[in-house]
Parts: sequence; C-alpha cells; structure tokens
Amino acid sequence: MTVGESRWAASAAVLVAIGLQLALPDRLNLSFRFLLPTAEAVLLVTLIAFNPARIDRLSRPLRATSLALISVASLANAYSVIVLIYDLVSGNGSTDAVGLLTTGGAVYATNIIVFSLWYWDLDRGGPAARAHGLNEYPDFLFPQMSAPTMTHPDWEPRFADYLYVSFTNATAFSPTDTMPLSRWAKLAMLVQSGVALATIALVLARAVNVLG
Repeated sequence: MTVGESRWAASAAVLVAIGLQLALPDRLNLSFRFLLPTAEAVLLVTLIAFNPARIDRLSRPLRATSLALISVASLANAYSVIVLIYDLVSGNGSTDAVGLLTTGGAVYATNIIVFSLWYWDLDRGGPAARAHGLNEYPDFLFPQMSAPTMTHPDWEPRFADYLYVSFTNATAFSPTDTMPLSRWAKLAMLVQSGVALATIALVLARAVNVLG
C-alpha cells in the first residue's frame, strides 16, 4: 500500500476543461452553454467534499461519481468534436482563421484532458485501488516499471504521468515512452489519436483555405 494521490492535480485539469468548454461557441456546446459544465462542477465538488485531500478511500459511490464526472466531460467534448468536424467538412464553420484555430485548439486541449482522466481513473482500477495495491496487472507500462532501479521503490503513476501520456499520444498520434497493455487502453489511445489527427488536419486545412 502507498500514500494516496492528491486530488488537486486532476481537479485542476477538470476545471481547465470546464473553462475550455465554456469558451467554445454556442454551436459546439450540447444544449445550453452552462448545462454540462455545471454538472461537471457539481460532481467535482461532491468528490472533493467527501474525499478532499488524498484519494485513498475505496468507496463505490465515490468511484461512480468520478466515472460520471469523466463521462459527462467526455460527452461534452465528443459533441464539440463531432460538430466541429461536421462544420469543417461541410464548409459551415467559421471564416475567421484566428477564431477557427482558437476553437480547434480548445477542442484539442479538452480532448487531451478528457483522455488523461480516463487513463488515470481506469488504470489498475483507479487511484484508490492503485494506492491499496488491489490490482497486480497494469493497463499501462510506464518506463519506471521497466527500470525499477532507476526510480523510488514506492513509485506509482500520478495524474501528471497520465496527462503526459495523453499529450504525447495526441501529438505524436501513437504511444511514446508508455505502452498500453490492456485492450481497452489500446482502443482508447487509438480513438484519441484518430480524433486528434482529424481535428488538427481539418482545422489547419480550413485555416489555410481561409487565409488563402
């Protein structure tokens, strides 16, 4: 058993994602602008209220709340991605290159945060389960696991590690130093890379066309 991970890094990432969602044009928000961000904020406050400092409580309600939070954020981001890609392909999107790049960047950044939260909350059953050592087999193979003599004996992946995995996967369109081991992890990284590639390619192509 190791010391539970601090909740604040993941909480800060959720707040950034909420801010990015609120910054999107109304067309890219599911329902009215504040519906899903408000739901995310309520779920986040609930998690912090019942387990404020370190994530070490094995509680099914808390686990369900955490998964619900990430699911709502994923729903909001998926809708934004679908509408953005549809607009870009159909030619209905913005004719302002700066606004187009800003919107595409916000969707791209939210995609990174959302997938990092999934990786963090599902790998070996989540942060609380990892702290208690409940699941022996990891879903991601971090470099520190392959070279245990090069790191602290009690090393465990934290949210920052999963954020890095998500960022590099979205940027390189493939795993870099951390490899997915389970099927769900491989499929999740495949979907993330595909979404990132489509978003970047279409946004840049449309921006170049607008500037044309």
